[in-house]
Amino acid sequence: MGTVLEGLRALFASFPRRPAPAGRPAAGAVFREKYTQFQLLLESNTELLKICSTMEHMQAGGTVFGLGCVRTLAQRAIGHAIRMIKSYERLSGRPQPDLLAVTERLAATIRSALACRAQPDQERLVLDLAAITGDMAETVGGKCANLGEIANRVGLPVPAGFAVTTAAFRHFFAQAGLTATIREGLAGVAPDDPAALSAAAATLQAAIVAAPLPPAVVQGIRTAAACIATARDEPVRFAVRSSAVGEDGEHAFAGQYLTLLDVAPDGLEAAYRQVVASLYTPRAMAYRRLQGIPDDDAAMAVACLVQVPARAAGVLYTQLPEAPEKNELVINGVWGLGPYAVDGVITPDTVRLDRTSLRTTFRETADKPRMLTLSPDGGPTDIPVPEAHRRVPCLTDEQAQKLAAWGLALESHYGRPQDMEWAIAPSGAPYVLQTRPLAIPPAPRPPVAPPPPGARVLATGGQTACPGVGAGPVHLVRSAADLDTFPQGAVLVAPHSAPQFMVVMGRAAAVVTEHGSVTGHMASLTREFGVPSLLGLPRATRLLAQGETVTVDATAGRVYRGTVDGLIPEGSQCPMFMAGARVHAILRRVAASITPLHLHDPKAPNFTPMGCGSLHDITRLLHEWSYDAMFAVSDLATGRGGVTATLRAPTALDLRLIDLGGGLRPQAANQATVTPDDIASRPFAALLAGLLLPDAGAAPRPVSLRGFLSVVSEQMLARPPQGHERFGERSYAIIADTYCNFSSRIGYHYGVLDCYCGETVNKNYITFSFAGGAADDVKRARRVRAIARILSHLGFTVDTVADRVAGRFQKFPADVIADRLTALGRLLQFTRQTDMLMVSEESVAMMVASFLAGDAVFDPAAAGNTSPPPA
Repeated sequence: MGTVLEGLRALFASFPRRPAPAGRPAAGAVFREKYTQFQLLLESNTELLKICSTMEHMQAGGTVFGLGCVRTLAQRAIGHAIRMIKSYERLSGRPQPDLLAVTERLAATIRSALACRAQPDQERLVLDLAAITGDMAETVGGKCANLGEIANRVGLPVPAGFAVTTAAFRHFFAQAGLTATIREGLAGVAPDDPAALSAAAATLQAAIVAAPLPPAVVQGIRTAAACIATARDEPVRFAVRSSAVGEDGEHAFAGQYLTLLDVAPDGLEAAYRQVVASLYTPRAMAYRRLQGIPDDDAAMAVACLVQVPARAAGVLYTQLPEAPEKNELVINGVWGLGPYAVDGVITPDTVRLDRTSLRTTFRETADKPRMLTLSPDGGPTDIPVPEAHRRVPCLTDEQAQKLAAWGLALESHYGRPQDMEWAIAPSGAPYVLQTRPLAIPPAPRPPVAPPPPGARVLATGGQTACPGVGAGPVHLVRSAADLDTFPQGAVLVAPHSAPQFMVVMGRAAAVVTEHGSVTGHMASLTREFGVPSLLGLPRATRLLAQGETVTVDATAGRVYRGTVDGLIPEGSQCPMFMAGARVHAILRRVAASITPLHLHDPKAPNFTPMGCGSLHDITRLLHEWSYDAMFAVSDLATGRGGVTATLRAPTALDLRLIDLGGGLRPQAANQATVTPDDIASRPFAALLAGLLLPDAGAAPRPVSLRGFLSVVSEQMLARPPQGHERFGERSYAIIADTYCNFSSRIGYHYGVLDCYCGETVNKNYITFSFAGGAADDVKRARRVRAIARILSHLGFTVDTVADRVAGRFQKFPADVIADRLTALGRLLQFTRQTDMLMVSEESVAMMVASFLAGDAVFDPAAAGNTSPPPA
């Protein structure tokens, strides 16, 4: 037998080998450029999905926003779509004129929708607070819109006052020529040059303060102030506060703009100019630039409110920022006016109350040595707190409970946690001075009501993609075929979210997945169609049995056995006070070209540039195409340029590494030979863990003589085998810290793997392809069918054609991706040279069972004693 094998080796060695391609550029530079473009594409994909999610939330009608916010989001969405196209062109080397044309058509539609003013019929220069509601943010700014909403729709007391509108702002700037002054003043000022920004800010503010107000604006301010003074029995003074478009709504702008206290009626015009000028403080301009808000979109309305000579003042948070999962709210307060509380000048008193009972759970009374109060001569002044009051609570329990009830009423009205400013007048009457969304980190588990009595909880956890409750029989979806039999009113349960679920969105009572992102494609669809959805629920496919009736409370993150009648989820209803506003209608028209998703199935005939009806479709298409483009980069490895190191490890592979940056530890960056300890790439380290052979792994594989002789005859009859080329004996890994492209090309078969494994779930993926072999077509096809079944067991989406199998695994956390990479490394070793062992159809099931049992090699004789898994 040894003589025969030696003769066969000599015979095979005489076969000519295809020469390596010539004239290729240095592979290292090519790989780095393609990887850079791939990362840029993924970054823009993630950002565009976030924009879609934000716009969908705004369309619900419960968020205060202005036209500037809509314009900014739209501009960013267009920019990211174009960036994705350009990155894909550089990645694939293929121009995309059709996609660019579609994007330009959509951009033109968006620009047309944005061209009209939000409220052209409301050009009044001054509006009384009694005439203002929350849907008027484009006219009166976020702060005034919220105060009007609080007073006129929620029914809580706020100071009397009026708003000098954005129409007055535009009239002022146009008549004084300030728009051109600002544009020229900011031209060439780099956002990362603080000195230049500060110098420009001083010039612009001086120009605004010195500019004369139009007579119509002056008259409007004087008339409104006189009306308020007439209605009061005492001289009136005002707090003049910023109310910029976007402030206290989609962006907090906390502390960015100016507030002037205790302003006399005859000082309102000067105070107005000063507040408007605060649009162009260095900090305000830096804030807008960090938020992506163009300076051209900045507009300032101004609130003129009757000054409350506060005895005590402070802030209330309807949730604890540091522990939002606790069922408590917190109130901070100081003696006198509120700035000392919000600016941190004085350590305030702290009171925490239970959100349900309003019972005080914690109280800490600080030493408050000083206070800010109103001077008899006008303006705020700092004075010492009398010794007898320094350590006395500035709020009684009754006052704290009333403020807490108001805060929770605002939270219920706005549908989100609130940051509320309050003041207590000398008479003891409390007032709400402003409210805005409370910026807190996401809570691990938000406070929700306990399960209904008698209800049995099957599963808890996950993230709410779309709130609400749905009940029906569980229908497990593991493949596209499972969607074909999806019944009306069923609960879709799947390992992972997928846009293909769109085909049953009209029939699903709820959606539950083990993995997925609330900013992903499917999450957008569930929100668009109002299907309660819970993503990232651990072990959902194991806990929820096929056909079992369940109730999904996506708001609370619970799944119950059976139908729970009368279950009303907290917070599932979103207020709609913006729904009738003109700016809301503009948002809907703009979003129609951005957020809908029409492309669901990559195999569908319309999955083309001409099938894209929105920017969301474009990102979906390019996200899909980018995998194939990056997958093809492995073909460049055959050029063998740019190899940085040879890996020395027990893999039985001649493995060369190309480091794109961060793939190797710094101390090994310039070494010609590296070991597994030198690997810094997370995905390649995981793959290598599976590729490493055990001590016995170098032993010869079990050989079927019948299969071996079949291979010999195949080789002698075909040079090379039909439809296959001999690839050579080297394997390549192109690596970075979160990326790996691995090409295993041995003899007449090859395996290619491409993956990204980072902290952003939406970016993570594995694509894998295996083809070829030295045996006949039948044996190669059997091995591929076995590999396909193994990949399906690992959760891959799988396609097989003849002797080629391709699989995809995407949008899972990094630890799950790493686990599958290790399994693929083991699979590549396990399936090497096994085509000759596939001598019968039974070999397919035997090979699958052997791999899943953890065998290092496939031994048909031993595998015959293992029960194969179901097909």
